[in-house]
Amino acid sequence: MLPGSYRAAGLVEDAALVRAMLDVEVAWARVLGTPVSLGSWVPDLDPREIEAAGNPVLPLVSALRQKVSGAVHTGLTSQDVLDTALMLLARGVLRQVSADLGRVGSALARLADEHRSSVMAGRTLTQFAVPITFGLKAARWLAGVQDCLEELDVVARGLPVQCGGAVGTLSRVASAADPVEAASSFAGYLGLVWPGLPWHTYRAPVTRLGDALVRVCDVLGVLAADVLTLGRPEIGEVSEGAVAGRGGSSTMPHKRNPVLSVLVNSAALQAPQLGAQLHLCSSRAVDERPDGAWHAEWPALRSLMELAVVVASQAAELVEGLEVYADVMARRASEAAGDLLAEQGGGSDPASYLGAAESFVDVVLKRWESR
Repeated sequence: MLPGSYRAAGLVEDAALVRAMLDVEVAWARVLGTPVSLGSWVPDLDPREIEAAGNPVLPLVSALRQKVSGAVHTGLTSQDVLDTALMLLARGVLRQVSADLGRVGSALARLADEHRSSVMAGRTLTQFAVPITFGLKAARWLAGVQDCLEELDVVARGLPVQCGGAVGTLSRVASAADPVEAASSFAGYLGLVWPGLPWHTYRAPVTRLGDALVRVCDVLGVLAADVLTLGRPEIGEVSEGAVAGRGGSSTMPHKRNPVLSVLVNSAALQAPQLGAQLHLCSSRAVDERPDGAWHAEWPALRSLMELAVVVASQAAELVEGLEVYADVMARRASEAAGDLLAEQGGGSDPASYLGAAESFVDVVLKRWESR
């Protein structure tokens, strides 16, 4: 069980996927001229039937045909339904991740402004380098968050329907209607994009989505790793906000573990492998419909979507409650002045050697405020 999975409730689990597949079938039925009203009805799919079919679409369609009179699913193939349903799930995921990244960004903007002059030791390769400010560190985190938000927006606006029929020619549809018009109407009903042709074996929509979500985890992972380092007792420059019941140890009563930072860091270590799985599947999308690569894609994509939702929510809570000890930073910088000012040939005041740190903070804050 993914710690924090409740934060993604209703977005990517099996019930959400079945509901999304139903939405796809209803939209296609409208294209076919079949009025469908299902209310809250959702079929209970037999896992043995899913296994027998190789995917959950056939059992769904069988249940739907018993419920609805008239043409349903005609002209589609299973991949059309499942791919499109996953894009519908992705829309909700991107909306939630973006909302929580917005919270992260707002909290970081506040920290960057508040601590624009809070001097601390800059570190490179784990060692003292030259002075920086905590405001600059927060601004750098913020720049990464804003990049992610802009990329997620682009991906969200381009989420496509999948509509190709058996081999991506829409041959069954062509016997009754203009297939391109049908595909465009299908996209319109669902609020997705018709990309101009099916993408059964061209998996860029999936890898593009996956890459954007991996980058979210990358950016938040850097933030969490920095907090973990700066929060070590021997450094003590930041700490997670105290929350009753969080961070305890099963054996050591004195501990208050930085659980959110640990979990965000953990997500950043998991996400790249899930993204790589999507690219591996994309590279093996052979023939006109893949023989296993497509099937291996679903669990990786759903896991990555869940992970991104959870980590964005956890990161928002982490940053909103982050405690910054500027006095500790200043004292350590003063004590290490000999090392921190060695580049300029010596000195005793780290605050005198900050270069364009505050200007860079202003650049990031101006970009954030104008978004």
